[in-house]
Amino acid sequence: MNIKERIIDLFSQYESGKYSNIALNEYFRENPNLPIKEKSFITEVFYGIIRKQMLLEYILRTYTKKIQYPWLKNLLRLSLYQGLFMDSDEKGVVWEAVELAKNKYDNKVANFVNGVLRKVFREKDDIFNSLSNKKEYLLYSYPKWFYNKIKSDYPKNYKEILKTLKETPYLSVRINKLKYSEQEFLNLLDKLNIKILKQFNSVYYLSDGRILNTDEFKSGKITVQDASSYIAAKNLNANENERILDACSAPGGKSMVIAESMNNTGEVISLDIHEHKIKLIKNNAENMGIKNVYPILKDATKINELNGEFDRILVDAPCSGFGVIRKKPEAIYNKTISNVEELAKLQLDILNAASEKLKTNGILVYSTCTITKEENTANIRKFLETHPNFTVIESDIPKNVNYIKDKYNGINIFDDFLDAFYIIKMQKKY
Repeated sequence: MNIKERIIDLFSQYESGKYSNIALNEYFRENPNLPIKEKSFITEVFYGIIRKQMLLEYILRTYTKKIQYPWLKNLLRLSLYQGLFMDSDEKGVVWEAVELAKNKYDNKVANFVNGVLRKVFREKDDIFNSLSNKKEYLLYSYPKWFYNKIKSDYPKNYKEILKTLKETPYLSVRINKLKYSEQEFLNLLDKLNIKILKQFNSVYYLSDGRILNTDEFKSGKITVQDASSYIAAKNLNANENERILDACSAPGGKSMVIAESMNNTGEVISLDIHEHKIKLIKNNAENMGIKNVYPILKDATKINELNGEFDRILVDAPCSGFGVIRKKPEAIYNKTISNVEELAKLQLDILNAASEKLKTNGILVYSTCTITKEENTANIRKFLETHPNFTVIESDIPKNVNYIKDKYNGINIFDDFLDAFYIIKMQKKY
């Protein structure tokens, strides 16, 4: 089986209903001896096709009638993606596709593949120009409702935002400074010949993923974390011996940042509503040598049932997840505006509940990994209107992070490396 047949095989598993990351991870576990370069190519093309799914479907509908075989449809998707969006020789792409079709089916099907691909590649400029003028949402490969929403929310920046969300993500890791030093980490990168693409404090974006196979990663000295979630947690400015609440914690990455900042003193109460995620938080804390994180099975809207108040509270609320489309590209295709509205209500309920358990002069950070104003700015407007005892204070954002501020000084992170994220810091005055 050659590499393109592997990708088509993988797509058949994904289309059976599996999440993209689960399908990919299972495929690599079932094929453990694949060379690193081959795994990288499969990953890039697999996720790339999902990112461009609506555009590719439009092109196939335009240039073909009904495609009878699912395998053939995936061959065409793969070939179109290579020819249109990768630095691939179009003639070579066509030749390979024709040979695969000939071996799988017959000369008639091979001729069909040849005709479709050659015509699309010949007319690609006309396709993109036409979509740019009439159906821009398909050009960016988004549902029309989402395209209109982002255009309405960010009229000056919507094109850049839509493009950024479809970029290939970079692997980011954080050093666990309770167990590992920066110099040791740099020495490991040098030994593995892994390059640092960008750094945000203790978070590093790397040129490849081989570090995930090291003993240092397995032993909790290094952990996967995006800089956006790290920044959200760091904005609590946690101090030693404080009592802190991470209201929506799983899988626990932000709790670990907070706990490390406290040098394993005080306590971090980490809530989640799923028992298996509570176990995940416990396992992560143990692996990283963190002793002051206490996971509790609890609905975050019922924070009032917890004993005592907290010095600081992080509400990284459940959200639509549109800020992490790079890593979960299919998420954009199965949500609607009604999902956003339902989540916005839940987020506000959690925020209101958290505010009641915060000490006077305490700090509350609200964050989401999404970009809709209903879930971010509008929720903050509603919260501040009903909580005059809270005031917004300046968030601490690294200078090399790109972001847009809203009218409440909330931070909308839109960066080529970081997940798109919303962060706002507030203080309870009385």
